[in-house]
Amino acid sequence: MNPNDVITRPVTGREELDLFRRLPYLLNDELDDDLASGRRRPEWMWMALRGDRLVARLAWWAPRAGEAPALLDILDLDDTMPGPASIEAGVRLFETASAAVLPAGVRPPEYNAFVPPRWRDDAKARPAVENRMAVLERTGARLLVERLRLEWRPGTPMAAPSGRLTFRPVAGREELLALMTLVLDGTLDAHGRADLTRMPAERAAAQHYDDELVHYPSPREWWRIGMSPEGEPVGFVIPARNEYNPVIAYIGVVPARRGNGYIDDLLAEGTRILAGQGVPRIRAATDVGNVPMARAFLRAGYEVIGQRIDMTWSEDGSR
Repeated sequence: MNPNDVITRPVTGREELDLFRRLPYLLNDELDDDLASGRRRPEWMWMALRGDRLVARLAWWAPRAGEAPALLDILDLDDTMPGPASIEAGVRLFETASAAVLPAGVRPPEYNAFVPPRWRDDAKARPAVENRMAVLERTGARLLVERLRLEWRPGTPMAAPSGRLTFRPVAGREELLALMTLVLDGTLDAHGRADLTRMPAERAAAQHYDDELVHYPSPREWWRIGMSPEGEPVGFVIPARNEYNPVIAYIGVVPARRGNGYIDDLLAEGTRILAGQGVPRIRAATDVGNVPMARAFLRAGYEVIGQRIDMTWSEDGSR
């Protein structure tokens, strides 16, 4: 493929969504709602075209209207093309779009990609995933973590309360921040560990709370702290709704109480709260390497529905 035959440009408006959707991906069905809500903008959605053939595309996403791009969550290639040509088209598209959309010298937003479970063992999925990763590696990105995507469905057996803990709502921001700060000590979560290389635990906890938790549209009365018989906090669980699904947004056991299986009690409580709302599903995610948390979800009846690849760039924004 001659690079000079490829034109890179943003979509001109919602009338070009059918063209942008020509490459398949799980998020295609969400594009209309995201555009209507302001979580996406046409100028953040770019295409590489050879004539009327879509050979690559990408899009950034923001959690709320009016905010800067927070994730690169769509990067797709025409997998019928030879790998090197496909990768080259993707690199050119990323570099052109980034120069137009992102501030110079600023760290690009993290890349998230939904991929099939055990994708490395899938003869079709593996080259597709690796080609997308190769595009971003050429621009300076590196793999941060792979995560399991999990789902609980109504009708799944649910453990009865064990009686080991009692539960009460979170008293307020400061109480939850104190517990979140404790939970970051020894965390197995890759994002948490990365945060701790850049900032103190107190700031990392506050950033997570202010950037994400406080914005959930669901009631904060759902948030629970698990209490020991002695009246001490053991951990917490944040059942919530985001803009797409009911979720277990955050769960953690304080370091002094780890190793006693309390994660099962906390997860069961969060699941009960959401199930009591008559939800059609509950979504959750955890790092592939966070084996204790992954096992807790599986014990609670959650099934692995996929994985997620998270890639990041260096702090200086080099690409």
